[in-house]
Amino acid sequence: MGSRNDSAGADDGAGRPGNGRGAAPGEPPDPAGGTGPAGRSAARHGTSRPPGRHHSEVTLRVNGTPRTLTVDHRSVLLDVLRERLDLVGAKKGCDHGQCGSCTVLVDGRRVNSCLLPAVALDGCDITTVEGLADGGAPHPLQQAFLDRDAFQCGYCTPGQLCSAVGAVAEAEAGHPSLVTDPGAPSGRPVPLGPDEIRERLSGNLCRCGAYPNIVRAVEDVIR
Repeated sequence: MGSRNDSAGADDGAGRPGNGRGAAPGEPPDPAGGTGPAGRSAARHGTSRPPGRHHSEVTLRVNGTPRTLTVDHRSVLLDVLRERLDLVGAKKGCDHGQCGSCTVLVDGRRVNSCLLPAVALDGCDITTVEGLADGGAPHPLQQAFLDRDAFQCGYCTPGQLCSAVGAVAEAEAGHPSLVTDPGAPSGRPVPLGPDEIRERLSGNLCRCGAYPNIVRAVEDVIR
């Protein structure tokens, strides 16, 4: 859900470490592990240059499929997903872990993929919005978002969906939030009322203001 931001992968000219878009000052570009045509072709065909001092080989299980890549140590998960694996559902928004548009699931827990070095995730299970659907059937939350019209421009929707999936799982596992009753039994599933849903999804911003219907969509799924 949501269109690809074609300008998100553009080089800002500063060669910022960790953005996967350019080499650090004084270092040559990475033709096999970078984001240009050669790097994308190598990624698609499962080839890349041997790991060097600034690169390591990692295997990420992405949406159920193992993907082995040689990644720059500065590359974050978001850029690897979008620019190496062509999974553009997770969006680049603030690039500082504040908007939630890049939210994906790592080993079942929701994370801001713009902050996680991909090299630190070797062996992890990664689920993006593209992996939520079960075959041709949408995930219940995806269907609820459609039924409730819980989005407008759709840019934040993939992150909202992954965050909602993670939040529901956290509540079922008994993880409290800031608004959970302190007297609630420890380790027991936490009922998700509107206040709980709003608190747990507060890290995902929607500039269109679709919050009421997002809450209703999550409520539809947990009833």
